[in-house]
Amino acid sequence: MFESEASSFQSAGIEIGADSQYTEKELLAEALSPFGLTRRNNALEMARVYAILNCFENELRTFIRETLEEKKGLDWWDQLPSRIKSHAEGRQESALKDSWLEGEKSDLLGFVDFGMLAKIIIEEWELFNNLIPSQHWLKQRMEELERARNFIAHNRMLLPSEFQRIYMYVSDWNRVIGL
Repeated sequence: MFESEASSFQSAGIEIGADSQYTEKELLAEALSPFGLTRRNNALEMARVYAILNCFENELRTFIRETLEEKKGLDWWDQLPSRIKSHAEGRQESALKDSWLEGEKSDLLGFVDFGMLAKIIIEEWELFNNLIPSQHWLKQRMEELERARNFIAHNRMLLPSEFQRIYMYVSDWNRVIGL
């Protein structure tokens, strides 16, 4: 009953309940407060680019999975090159042994290294060539994004020009693929 009444107040512009955005900002500010202003600002800037790369990488995995499922069927994984499959399966096996570490462990494509994702597309080029301008276009962007991704994963600060390159490449990809 309260929820139905609350929505009518909210639609009238009256705030009810906790503002989750405000709460999240406050929690983040508190967690970062022991560190200097420059370090906090750098971390927030890196968090933004990390979020973009996280979304891009996971969209890329979905794009590959959906394209291969559609064109090759549900057993598409079995048809990938053995070096890619064995690498991912080995990483999955290690993750399963680390039972203390929780998270997604069933998706084999999630265990494929970022750089190998472009190799899958190139190996199956006839299925992707109508969607991606060229192998050169793909390789160039993926190699540069992989270098930046690895830099970020090791908590190193990028220069502003690198931020712009990442934003540009992800934007190019989204435009070409239709996101």
